[in-house]
Amino acid sequence: MSSQRGNVSRTRAQRHQNTQVFRNDKYDTSAQRKKINAKLHEGLCQHCKEVLEWRVKFSKYKPLTQPKKCVKCLQKTVKDSYHIVCKPCACELNLCAKCGKKEEIVIPIEMSLEKPEKEPSTTDPRRRDRRRGSEEGSELNLSDLEDDDEELDSLVKQVKDFKMQRTGN
Repeated sequence: MSSQRGNVSRTRAQRHQNTQVFRNDKYDTSAQRKKINAKLHEGLCQHCKEVLEWRVKFSKYKPLTQPKKCVKCLQKTVKDSYHIVCKPCACELNLCAKCGKKEEIVIPIEMSLEKPEKEPSTTDPRRRDRRRGSEEGSELNLSDLEDDDEELDSLVKQVKDFKMQRTGN
């Protein structure tokens, strides 16, 4: 037998030879699988990055359901599977987020401290005009602001009325 101790010479070829590459999305075409396949592993050393890529490739990667506790700041801020350090701590201390060692980071963490503001919707023509006006440097009309305040007050009143009706008071 080939598993005997000291038997290093083999007389035949491997019995099961993989002729096709394993595809993790062949039968599992769910949104979660697509999200896992598209995930970018950043803030990791080369070894940890390869380990996580192997897990994804062979359907062994299990995403977190709840945040874990960071070993540096002791807050529940670790949102990536198999990581032990949260992104802010890993970025600040220049550590690998998975193993926690001070290794060379392959893909640095892209952390913007300021959240990007969403573009206002262009469905409301007044908002579009207001945005264009601010880009051109012109001042806003006070009547437009007063109209918005009146609309906001009426919406708040409608919400309060709805809550009163719902509770039965």
